[in-house]
Amino acid sequence: MSGTIGYLGPQGTFSEEALIAWIGADKASREQAYPSIEACFDAVASGEVLEALVPIENAIEGGVSQTLDQLIGHEGRIVIRGEVIHPIHHHLIGAVGSSLDGVSRVVSHPQATAQCGRWLRGRLAGVPVEPALSTADAVRAAVQADDGTAAVGNRRAADIYGGEILAEDIMDAPDNRTRFAIIGTAEGPADGPGPWTTSIICGITTDRPGALLSILQEFALRAINLTRLESRPARTGLGRYVFFIDAEGNRHRDLPLQAALTAIEEGGIARVTDLGCYPAATEPA
Repeated sequence: MSGTIGYLGPQGTFSEEALIAWIGADKASREQAYPSIEACFDAVASGEVLEALVPIENAIEGGVSQTLDQLIGHEGRIVIRGEVIHPIHHHLIGAVGSSLDGVSRVVSHPQATAQCGRWLRGRLAGVPVEPALSTADAVRAAVQADDGTAAVGNRRAADIYGGEILAEDIMDAPDNRTRFAIIGTAEGPADGPGPWTTSIICGITTDRPGALLSILQEFALRAINLTRLESRPARTGLGRYVFFIDAEGNRHRDLPLQAALTAIEEGGIARVTDLGCYPAATEPA
């Protein structure tokens, strides 16, 4: 299946919407849906697909823990080849003929309902909110149930599954964005104009006061801007964490960035794992 691109399915998810925006609707035949982020990673690792697009960070909810944990689990074997930043427009969707006043429960992926929490609490106070595997699954279930169930999802899902939009743009932040990572087993070309992003995982090797500060100082001393810093459990015991760091620059050709990474490792501060060097995505209008 060389050239096939995996994504978190089924059809109608924001992952598919972002993928179509990235590759174009005329290339949609290259898509391959997978039921979970873990399945996307497994498909890439096995060679079933060349690469896959998975959500990694949301402007409201922050990092997507499933993706970060899979990057830890596949450390050194799967890298980030690129990124896509996609606007997220959440709508409340029900069966044709249903109404907002008749909504008896709301279903969707927990990230989606969290991004619409203020609206749901204000407009549908007291209505139970239940989780689903994806926004697309939620829309499909709501349309089929036809019992007052409504789902939080996108317009594409409403079109695919025959749903009716009961309320538009219900997300709490009007400029909601999700950053999607394009993952693969090898980096893409390292040439071309900037800007570039270099992503790494830092695992502190010696637990001592100021260890994280020492890492950050190596970047600050060389005037390297960090666009993201996030911790996740190292899975080796309580109180032990690894740090995901995104730095501006191309580690293959930017000498200050190379020097910072070398100093971190040679100074015994942390073990550095490369997660990829790729062109930074531009924010959508």
